[in-house]
Amino acid sequence: MPIDERAFASLIEESQDLHSQAMRKTNSTLEELIEVGKQSRAKDPGAFEHEQPALAAGTAGSGVSRTALVGGALAATAFTAALAGLASTPAFASSATDIQILQTAASIENLAVSTYTTALTLPYIGGSSANPVIKAFATTTLSQHRQHGQAFNSAITALGGKQQTGPDPKYVPVVNSAVAAITKDSASAGALAVVELAMTLENVAAETYVNNCSMLADSNAKAITASIMGVEAQHVAVLTAVKALLTANAPQLIALSPTVVNSLPAVAGSVGFPNAFYPVSNASPASEGALS
Repeated sequence: MPIDERAFASLIEESQDLHSQAMRKTNSTLEELIEVGKQSRAKDPGAFEHEQPALAAGTAGSGVSRTALVGGALAATAFTAALAGLASTPAFASSATDIQILQTAASIENLAVSTYTTALTLPYIGGSSANPVIKAFATTTLSQHRQHGQAFNSAITALGGKQQTGPDPKYVPVVNSAVAAITKDSASAGALAVVELAMTLENVAAETYVNNCSMLADSNAKAITASIMGVEAQHVAVLTAVKALLTANAPQLIALSPTVVNSLPAVAGSVGFPNAFYPVSNASPASEGALS
């Protein structure tokens, strides 16, 4: 089945909408957080050691399957709205734990950036022989994670903490081991392995941010986390659908438009939303990527 590049452009635009909404919410919340921080500095000049960097800007999108993407977007939007409603504590009711939580979140995003960057060096992901759809997905998702990391680090600085520029130490060995194996795989096996690795990291991010929303004291940090979490949930929905088709040895069905519904394997209709509520069993603890 040939790739419909015009349909893919439309698909990217749909994904940009969700990511743009999340980043607009994030940036406006960061502005409020920075303003409160300035007020606190005025009252206690020694309370903060770092200045606030420029806010992350720009939008990016990702997507492969229209059904999975739109469904993921709806689910992510619902999650974001529900979790943002939990942000009822007074602004700037921050603590050392809040900073640790945000540092760990930034470390997860840093690891995702590194992983997608490495994946794009593989010929069948980012090289001349790569499927343009897969390459575009990896490229735009990489851009999103970079922006998410910048947003978390901006929040850390606003709360008076030290930015986290390193990767999550728990998952570095996992990624290194997976990458070593992937580089030895065939193109088809390697593509599936890349998707599975990406799913692991995206699930860790989404589960961690769901859990963090109940742990954070600062309402602005909570709202930022909820907004970004929705985008990670979208990534998981798309990757889950892609994995199902790759596992069913039907990569040709990873199409954009039109979709031959009666040719899809039965699993394609049930994998996109495996949980009624997002689990948190794989959520990273606050201290995992925190700086001393």
